Amino acid sequence: MKVVAGGVEVADPAGAAAAAVVAGERAAKRRRVAAEPAPAGVRRNGGGVGRRERRRRVQADAAAVQRLFQACRDVFRGAGTVPKPDEVHMLRAMLDRMKPEDVGLSPDLKFFRNRDAAQGTPTITHTTIYKCPNFSMVILFLPRNAVIPLHNHPGMTVFSKLLLGSMHIKSYDWVDPDSDSSSVSSSSSSDDEQLRLAKLVVDDDFTAPCDTSVLYPTTGGNMHRFTAITPCAIIDILGPPYSIEEDRDCTYYTDIPYTLHSTADNPSDLNNIEQDHGCLAWLKEIDMPRELKMCSVHYGGPPISDK
Repeated sequence: MKVVAGGVEVADPAGAAAAAVVAGERAAKRRRVAAEPAPAGVRRNGGGVGRRERRRRVQADAAAVQRLFQACRDVFRGAGTVPKPDEVHMLRAMLDRMKPEDVGLSPDLKFFRNRDAAQGTPTITHTTIYKCPNFSMVILFLPRNAVIPLHNHPGMTVFSKLLLGSMHIKSYDWVDPDSDSSSVSSSSSSDDEQLRLAKLVVDDDFTAPCDTSVLYPTTGGNMHRFTAITPCAIIDILGPPYSIEEDRDCTYYTDIPYTLHSTADNPSDLNNIEQDHGCLAWLKEIDMPRELKMCSVHYGGPPISDK
């Protein structure tokens, strides 16, 4: 099965993330699931919350995923197309309203309550809700300190909704998305390294519940990195999904400070770009990091019908 963030083949997992999803399957069988007022690992301001408030029950909307699927089927029209502004607004609003319980998750699951850092490199788990040539709907589970390295989304529009937890997101767009005119060659190693200029779009922490983010083929932070501050769950909609056959494979990058390779030969308008966006960086294409551990599990939330 292809990993959504990286386009690699994976095997079924074991461990805490898988156990969390299995537990999610049990939770999905209940029409009402317990939920604490704040995501696991996120400290509440003010304290003093009563026990009755902490134990309030949240009603899941079993039809939310079905409605989301139907909207995606209408909005995504295949490779080379981008949703219209009103369609983006509609999907964004639907995702903004979605709760963890709508996909069979709960902050009470042990996975999201675990405050201890995993030993070694944490394994990232994903589950596919639905996939077709035009779009895919997936959920990513990141243990604390897990990292999805900086990677791109070629020709894709991606909606990301943080359902549970806290994470740091850093994203870039190419300064010149239509050409390599902003590239330089570095001789810092025995082999020349091709670097391409990018501008920082996002570099911040996010805690659920928060607004849905949207990236486009050339704007909105098409290259991004996720770092889990606490155990996290994210629902991603990718239109169209990764496809090696259709030249939408995932590419990984490392970012290098702009000043390390800034020269007088660079385009004359880079100073204005730097003032406008606050930060520039050179991105260098790299192989998929060996330390990246990703695996897949069966989706156990509310089912959807594609009829």
